[in-house]
Amino acid sequence: MIARSDEVCRHLTTVPGVGALTALTFKTAVDDPTRFISSKRLGAHFGLTPRKYQSGTIDVTGSITKAGDAMVRSALYEAAHSMLTRAKSFSSLKRWAMAVAKRRGLRRATVALARKLAIVLHRMWMNGTDFRFGKQEVAA
Repeated sequence: MIARSDEVCRHLTTVPGVGALTALTFKTAVDDPTRFISSKRLGAHFGLTPRKYQSGTIDVTGSITKAGDAMVRSALYEAAHSMLTRAKSFSSLKRWAMAVAKRRGLRRATVALARKLAIVLHRMWMNGTDFRFGKQEVAA
C-alpha cells in the first residue's frame, strides 16, 4: 500500500524482479539520492563489491565486502535472482547477466546484477524515469 502511493517506489517497481519490498528498502536506505556523487558508488555502499587483500607480493580478490546495510543487500540480491530465474521479460540487463553467468557462474552473476541494479535504481530515481528494457532512443 505504501509503495503504491509513493511515486519513487512506483518508478522503481517497473524493473522486472523489483517488488514493493525491494523498492521501499532501497528508498529508505538511500534516503537522499543526491548525497551520492556517482551511481557507481552504491555498489560499495551496500557491500556488493569484491573484497581485496594486498600485501607485498600477495593480491587476493575475495568474496563481497558485506559493508553497509545487509537488508538492502539481500533485497537487491533477491531481486537480481528473480530477474535471472523467474522474470519472463527479457532486457539488456538480463542479457548482460546471463553472459556473466555463462562465464563465471550463476552466483557471481547474481551479485554482479544486484550491484548493477543498485546503479540502475539510483539513476532511475535521479531522472524520474521508468525502466527501459532495451536500448531505446530518448526523446530530446
